[in-house]
Amino acid sequence: MAAPTGTLWLVPNTLDLGTATDAALDEVLPRTAIGRAAGLSHWVVEDAKSARAFLKRVQALHPLPGPLQTIDIRELPRPPKDGRAAADPQAWRELLAPALAGADIGLLSEAGLPAVADPGALVVAAAHEAGIRVVPLAGASSLTLALAASGLHGQSFAFVGYLPTDTAARTARLRELETQSRRTGQTQIAIETPYRNVALAAALIDGLQPETRLAIACGLTLPEGWCITRRVKDWRGAPPAFGDRTLPAVFLWLAG
Repeated sequence: MAAPTGTLWLVPNTLDLGTATDAALDEVLPRTAIGRAAGLSHWVVEDAKSARAFLKRVQALHPLPGPLQTIDIRELPRPPKDGRAAADPQAWRELLAPALAGADIGLLSEAGLPAVADPGALVVAAAHEAGIRVVPLAGASSLTLALAASGLHGQSFAFVGYLPTDTAARTARLRELETQSRRTGQTQIAIETPYRNVALAAALIDGLQPETRLAIACGLTLPEGWCITRRVKDWRGAPPAFGDRTLPAVFLWLAG
């Protein structure tokens, strides 16, 4: 009889990565998620340094199973940007070795929910193939929070990731997405690296049609966070002021 496997727990993170302000952990994450994180001795993460910083915040609220330096933290391989698995799928399976030996593992993203717009999805896929139980824990997702706050269509939406940085390619992609939004009534959602927020906002305001509704959500869950929805023609008279250039932002639009 095969030995029982452990569980892969999808542990949510805060949304304050790289910002000047740390959100209070227990104001962003549910108590059950913090408690589960505190009990895990094995982790798969994007970056070991930021994962240890997260666990120190957890430790301030709950004791860890042992000294931080004794906790097993394994980093994800860096997959291609097209989202396909790394060339050697064995690398992903090896990350799950503790679960195959019967121990629970936590999967942690740099921000928000693991495996949503996140390379951890490949670990989750490998867990399913290996017959490992996968359990998501509730927590903040910038995409769904922004959608809820935008007032745009929440029953039909698409996350399109990062737009091209090349001006011509980005303009063509925006036209394609706006046409699709107009035809289907679907909200389009994109993100960008914080230091490019200003450039992407300018490109959207300049490239979308005047009657398209554009929502910009910035720094959600942080005290200085905000979400504003306006028609593009109104944004043109009052561009967004991002203030702290380290704050993450989400951009959403719905063609009229």
